[in-house]
Amino acid sequence: SYVDSDIFADPALEIEDAESQIHVTAFSYVRALDIFGRSGRFDVLVPYASGRWEGMLQGETASVRRRGFSDPKLRFAVNVLGSPAQTGEAFRAFKPSTIVGVGLDVTMPFGEYRDDKLINLGSNRWVFRPQLGIVRFWDKWSAELTTSAFFYTTNDDFFGDVEREPDPLYAVQGHLSYTFRPGLWASLSSAYGSGAQSEIDGVEVGDRKGNWLWAASVGIPIDRRNGLKIAYLRGQTTRDTGRDWNQLILAYSVLWGGN
Repeated sequence: SYVDSDIFADPALEIEDAESQIHVTAFSYVRALDIFGRSGRFDVLVPYASGRWEGMLQGETASVRRRGFSDPKLRFAVNVLGSPAQTGEAFRAFKPSTIVGVGLDVTMPFGEYRDDKLINLGSNRWVFRPQLGIVRFWDKWSAELTTSAFFYTTNDDFFGDVEREPDPLYAVQGHLSYTFRPGLWASLSSAYGSGAQSEIDGVEVGDRKGNWLWAASVGIPIDRRNGLKIAYLRGQTTRDTGRDWNQLILAYSVLWGGN
């Protein structure tokens, strides 16, 4: 998620029957890289969010709106097996069988955040996410399995002038994709993450996560350098804090440079 909405579901804050609707517009820049002959990439993502949250706070009905920038993200990834760096027609003609890659996401605490507000668009903490993934191709099908871990720094200005320190969260995700023709594809995905038990001022709270996620996506080419992606995501929290959420994503991609 682009917005750290876990805060709203924290049992320590005595919020019940919470609902939220969040709209996010994100600018993403991706640069392909040649890393010692292996293909790599560098990503920058800057989200702008507008949302409304409502629920029962300490037995009273409450609601709030927020609008502004959420925490930006950087990502570096490189394929260590099965995908050499290539350009132009060589890349289009390349038919890999198996690709193994590693990556690191970094979420930076530069989003809108105020320690006297219960709901914020930023999280006031760094998040480091190492990843390891493998993709297997056959004919027009591909299957991907990725494992990752989220390591959080301490939010030392959490609501109520306290410190919030989460444990790591560990996740695994799988994708099954079918390519109809170059640029036109569809996929089904599922993911599970567990962990992120928090301590507030050294006291453990019951917010351990157990999150399931399902998704369906389709990529639609417009021309050789422009394309659309449409995705629907459905998520459910299965531990401690019961939450369900839905996301609809529309992405527009433009390719420039190279051949």
